[in-house]
Amino acid sequence: MRFDTPATTNPIDQLKVIGHAVDRVDGHLKTTGAAPYAYEQNEAAPNAAYGYVVGSSIAKGRIRAMNAGAARRAPGVLAVVTAENAGKLGLGIFNTAILLGGPEIQHYHQAIAVVIAETFEQARAAAQLLNVDYIPETGSFDLAQTKSSGAHSAGGKSDQRTGDFEGAFAAAPVRLDATYTTPDHAHAMMEPHASIATWQGDRLTVWTSNQMVDWGRGDLARTLGIPKEKVRLVSPYIGGGFGGKLFLRAEAVLAALGAKAVNRPVKVALTRPFMFNNTPHRPATIQRIRIGASRDGRITAIAHESWSGNLPGGKPENAVQQTQLLYAGANRLTGNRLSVLDLPEGNAMRAPGEAPGLMALEIAMDEMAEKLRIDPVMFRIKNETKVDPGNPDRPFSQRRLIECLRTGAERFGWHARNPQPASMRDGRWLVGMGVAAALRNNLVMQSGARLRLSPAGVVTVETDMTDLGTGSYTIIAQTAAEMMGLPLDKVVVKLGDSDFPVSAGSGGQWGANSSTAGVYAAAVKLRETVAQRLGMDASVAEFSDGMVRAGGKSIPLAQAATAGELVVEDSIQFGDLTKRYQQSTFGAHFVEVGVDLYTGETRIRRMLAVCAAGRILNPKSARSQVIGAMTMGVGAALMEDLVVDKRRGFFVNHDLAGYEVPVHADIPHQEVIFLDETDPMSSPMKAKGVGELGLCGVGAAIANAVYHATGVRLRDYPLTLDKLLPQLPDVT
Repeated sequence: MRFDTPATTNPIDQLKVIGHAVDRVDGHLKTTGAAPYAYEQNEAAPNAAYGYVVGSSIAKGRIRAMNAGAARRAPGVLAVVTAENAGKLGLGIFNTAILLGGPEIQHYHQAIAVVIAETFEQARAAAQLLNVDYIPETGSFDLAQTKSSGAHSAGGKSDQRTGDFEGAFAAAPVRLDATYTTPDHAHAMMEPHASIATWQGDRLTVWTSNQMVDWGRGDLARTLGIPKEKVRLVSPYIGGGFGGKLFLRAEAVLAALGAKAVNRPVKVALTRPFMFNNTPHRPATIQRIRIGASRDGRITAIAHESWSGNLPGGKPENAVQQTQLLYAGANRLTGNRLSVLDLPEGNAMRAPGEAPGLMALEIAMDEMAEKLRIDPVMFRIKNETKVDPGNPDRPFSQRRLIECLRTGAERFGWHARNPQPASMRDGRWLVGMGVAAALRNNLVMQSGARLRLSPAGVVTVETDMTDLGTGSYTIIAQTAAEMMGLPLDKVVVKLGDSDFPVSAGSGGQWGANSSTAGVYAAAVKLRETVAQRLGMDASVAEFSDGMVRAGGKSIPLAQAATAGELVVEDSIQFGDLTKRYQQSTFGAHFVEVGVDLYTGETRIRRMLAVCAAGRILNPKSARSQVIGAMTMGVGAALMEDLVVDKRRGFFVNHDLAGYEVPVHADIPHQEVIFLDETDPMSSPMKAKGVGELGLCGVGAAIANAVYHATGVRLRDYPLTLDKLLPQLPDVT
């Protein structure tokens, strides 16, 4: 099915199942421990041996020699696989660094060997016996230093310009020129990167934790140098990903190589400390923002430049993308700069680009509002735009930012805020309120599905779509139930298997909308097939309550399959609507904080998110996504900092003991409001993504609340008490 004209009324609009706060259909499996994750596929791959990954202890250089003799002779050891004996390995199109290093070393903890043994403990013990002689080289690990020496435009792309920024900025009566920094961040999802691999002849099956099954399958085939059709990837359950599992990682490759070496299944899971330096992270940024405005608060010039680092061949953190779209202004400049750093790979992490970009932009907007003596909410509203500011001929498909801001301000009690910083007290706590706008672009991807109608009237959905705790199983079941007129207990959903039709996968906030649209397309074909079997006109047939009705006839849906199971397959293919209309999701975050006047400790008191993200397919799971993202935003604002050892090039706090993330005591009262919206330009579902929108702007809302509470403006994340203490007001 091709989607190239705006959606009109269709069966989804009945909202008998779609749009309802449905419990997760896979919930009982997960809460009872019956859902097998990648490392637990023991029945599918019995008698598995264990692999333990060895990582490089230098960040840049070469391996002079590796002595694995003692490791191979250790009890229980079956094999030691290194670059020397693994055979020629390729590089996946989504990978920046080689997944099995040697002799060249590209970053600290790059995998250089996997030890295979009968037990995990034996493999781990033997791994300590590996003797590696390195030739270290001087690496580049300091973003600030490389910035000053001249980072180049990212990927050879020139800055994006509209009008004459420099002239307009110089002429503006009110100006801001400020620099903001965000640190490196780790994904730190609950389930580590884990895989089990087994070979049957020349065919490889890997049970893995991967968000994008088809991408992973393709890159695994490229890496091993075998045909893609010889590889099967299975990923039915994922214990969190945040973008860290978008692409093929080392443990899947090493499990496959290990299984080939010992001729039996091999399971490999990265240990928690290993994950921080071996897998991708969100790169640090240095961002300069300049805003010029007229005295009445109209932005006349806006520039946003961002510096980030990555390995050679890597991409920048696109922290300027939201600034290209969020506010009006005739004269504009945005650009990303990329430094070559010999740190572990920087790559996608929840809301890549917008998350750190809005952490800077939305502080800058508050600083400008203060200079102009305009309320921060009103300053944002004053600079609203209905078209792409860089391309005024391109309107937004839907843009309800003003409604998000106004609704949030009313619900949060913004009118009670004393605008004077450090003026609100609650005992020893300085109290502040902050706001930030949110934008995350709506991305869509081709997505397919296969539907089966059994003689019992049960519809089974098969698609390689994944569920990393986001609720994919449930919204796909809701879509099929709505389209076929069935209750949810008559729908079975099977996900995460490369034997199924290729879906959009889970990433970039495109998963829910695209994958359900793919199921919609397949369901349209199944409806046509059913109607034909029952002698009805598909264009007027109604599917409801397990019946099909048309032309005065009412026949059970199951009757269409009495001669045998009906099987159909289709995909949604998106046309040029995304080029003709700017499709984005919008939101507003409001936060109240308390800052201890004596210690500088910051505590979140309450949070509110107002989101405009198209049709909300399941308000319960969507709310869960948003409050999870809000909590992640608390971590990014107040505590998370992946600290770089700039001498040796590794992340020092590489475990959950040293890398601070929010826990239950840090989670405040959180409220989420979804505006009633549909976007017919987006898909037949008229939906958009929402899981990453919930993170966008949260950090800045907290920073703005801290400033309002204390009068201390911090531009360097995280907003830790050591940065606040020297500048706090005198205790009175």
